[in-house]
Amino acid sequence: MAPKQKADSEEDWFAKLDAELEKKTQAINKDKDELNFQQSAVTKVLIEDFCNIQNRFDRIKVPMNMDPGYGTFAMYAERDTYPQKWTFKPGFDFESVNIIQLVDMSQVQGRTGDSLKAWFYMDDITPHIRMVFNYCEGERYYRYDGWKRIFGQYVIYDAPLAKFDEKMMHDRLYSVVVAWYESHLKSNRDILINHLKEKYEKGGGYTE
Repeated sequence: MAPKQKADSEEDWFAKLDAELEKKTQAINKDKDELNFQQSAVTKVLIEDFCNIQNRFDRIKVPMNMDPGYGTFAMYAERDTYPQKWTFKPGFDFESVNIIQLVDMSQVQGRTGDSLKAWFYMDDITPHIRMVFNYCEGERYYRYDGWKRIFGQYVIYDAPLAKFDEKMMHDRLYSVVVAWYESHLKSNRDILINHLKEKYEKGGGYTE
């Protein structure tokens, strides 16, 4: 009888292990589904926001490039509604978008490349969202790479995705866009740069 009792005991042990592993699988999959849903919801908000901002700048003839591009996600009921009136394409995969950005293409005051950028990233095992404003500080000559543009950065919003605060994000985005827009109206880029310096934390720089 001893071997049978041992076999039963081993079977019970694995059944307990299997149940615990299944419990973990279900819990982790649920967490992933919730985070993916939340990331998609935030992405949708940001795409709509950045589109509206781009369209508003277009009214004062300030050229902007957006990523992702209109052709990726937008559809228009009528040709003459472009680009103001649009809807998301059916089945658009929001989860596939990791970076949303709006880039100033103005050929004045060194603005080309100034950009509002938001993206998702992992801090250890915690997904975060970050929004920054990148701006060109000038150019520098490097012995082996030639002339490169130097960019500074200010952090507009940064938080764990699970604690995303849409109102806080919109309040900060509002202040930056107002300063950005006014700086174009008055042809004075310092309005934007000074606002960023006064209100937001400086992030890392880079060259390109």
